[in-house]
Amino acid sequence: MTTLTPTRDDRAAVDKAVSLLVSFGEQASTGLGVSELARRAELSKSTAFRVLGMLVRNGVVEKVGSSYRLGSRLHDLGTKVYSAEHEMLREVLTPFLADLYEMTHETVHVAALHGTDVVYLAKLFGHRRVPSPSRVGGRVPAHCTAVGKVLVAFSPSAFDAVTAAPLHALTPRSVTDTEVLAAQLVRIRQEGIAFDDQEAAPGLNCVAVPVFGAGGRPLAALSVSGPVAGFDPRAQAVPLRRVAHAASVALQRSGVGSTLRRQRAIA
Repeated sequence: MTTLTPTRDDRAAVDKAVSLLVSFGEQASTGLGVSELARRAELSKSTAFRVLGMLVRNGVVEKVGSSYRLGSRLHDLGTKVYSAEHEMLREVLTPFLADLYEMTHETVHVAALHGTDVVYLAKLFGHRRVPSPSRVGGRVPAHCTAVGKVLVAFSPSAFDAVTAAPLHALTPRSVTDTEVLAAQLVRIRQEGIAFDDQEAAPGLNCVAVPVFGAGGRPLAALSVSGPVAGFDPRAQAVPLRRVAHAASVALQRSGVGSTLRRQRAIA
């Protein structure tokens, strides 16, 4: 009779912990049992039990009965990924997002740059929803979105970073040629408006304009998106520019960007 020797798992403890955290998936708040988590993370049940115990002691996982769910400490850590400026932008710009929705009745966003990605700060849904990678707090490669492209176009440092890195596609229409993207960004800066034609998700078009803070710094972008059928992004340019202008005035009065720069200088 042949005896099977268990395969040795040489992953470091931190790798096993991350595998377990990722394994929660859609059940992060409702919880899963140790057996299912072990299966998803490709760990033995005893190893999963031991690592989960460590995560519970550190507050990033909670045990509820015989199940586990992600803990509040992990959420607190996650909120620190983005800058304090993003929270301030959301507070100032959300009323203008509501105005934009009332004028268009399409899906509208507020977004800001996070490195070479764009992070969505707020979103209101239109009645004609199309599957989209945008979600509040979510990140998408800037070059695949209208909001990302319009922000990169007005930021020299972001322009250099995005056009120097490999460009990955989200759809067959995503721009992956850096020379083509650079030419687009130059034109976007001249025109003050950006479009994406099914570059972030099939069947979804979008138009975006920047929102400027003190000193003419592009702090965020507003966008309107809708399904390819029956949605003309260029027809949204007038209300979008009007709301973005009002939002820029409000941002400049709030001093969001200049306040944080002063705080960093003092620190």
